Amino acid sequence: MKRSLEQRLQEGTVIAGEGYLFELERRGYLQAGSFVPEVALENPEALKQAYRDYMNAGSDVVLAFTYNAHREKMRIIGKEELLEPLNRNAIRLAKEVAQEHPAEEALVAGNISNTNLFDPEDAESKEQVRNIFAEMVKWCKEEGVDFINGETFYYHEEAQIALEEIRKQGLPAVITLGLMGENILRDGYTVEASCEILSEKGALVVGMNCFRGPDTMQPYLAEIRKNMDGYVGGLPIPYRTTNENPTFFNLPDGGCSCHLPLETTFPTALDPLYHNRYELAEWAREAKDIGINYIGLCCGASPAMLRAVAEAAGVETINSKYSPDMEKHFLFGKDETLKAHNLGYRTKA
Repeated sequence: MKRSLEQRLQEGTVIAGEGYLFELERRGYLQAGSFVPEVALENPEALKQAYRDYMNAGSDVVLAFTYNAHREKMRIIGKEELLEPLNRNAIRLAKEVAQEHPAEEALVAGNISNTNLFDPEDAESKEQVRNIFAEMVKWCKEEGVDFINGETFYYHEEAQIALEEIRKQGLPAVITLGLMGENILRDGYTVEASCEILSEKGALVVGMNCFRGPDTMQPYLAEIRKNMDGYVGGLPIPYRTTNENPTFFNLPDGGCSCHLPLETTFPTALDPLYHNRYELAEWAREAKDIGINYIGLCCGASPAMLRAVAEAAGVETINSKYSPDMEKHFLFGKDETLKAHNLGYRTKA
């Protein structure tokens, strides 16, 4: 029998694999810029394989890829008529993959996110946002998701509206915030205060995702953990953000030798700025040690990175059999049959 999200949280750490947006752009199935997941309709097998790859890398959750698949985004690209079929198909594909898990069927999460429409000074925008969330959550409910992940909110009030619409449908909610470079949500709330309020209002998990790498997210996760008793989630990006450049929106690359199309490396020239998998694993161990319950990675993460995070949190994944093992490597191995003249050359190669 498949355990619920709450049951899994009660029993240990839950691993949540995200990062489909950048991964599917890298694989050639999504356009950078608009970042709309039309792949759910145009290349469903490619989306299923991405779902599968993250699940096999340790994710307890198959997150339906409907990030940015809301009415405002679909209006901008002139494809509002695809809104409902795209949402429903993304969920149905996620359910198919979740059932493939050989040990226990994975959880399926619906997904709503920042709309880029919310304006704290505009009451009409708030109503538009509420309507956007209401219809997406309704489709999630009808398609039978296990919970809804509301993510990347940089306004507390928008996150609260999302939570209200999820709760109206009687579904568990994971709500995570995206903290921009001013280190405060754009309507003046600290992430700690916002998470405390969202938890009190019924979110099962609260925390942070996206925008920040481990180094610039972890201090805030620690404060959130200290300030509340509920479940806390952390899903950083796998890039080397710093105190000077705390988000990936303005992360410089001093080694770049070409002229970039934008004034920043975001979103298509971030490649040299990755953390390696061992750094991400160190973060995951630290996050687990301080009591972060819902651990994953966000935009930019590959399945191999997620596997390292899952293993660091104590999870043996489906694909752990493919985790690095240098025992037989001709330069770096320790197998007694390897040739000494090669092993001695390891620092010269």
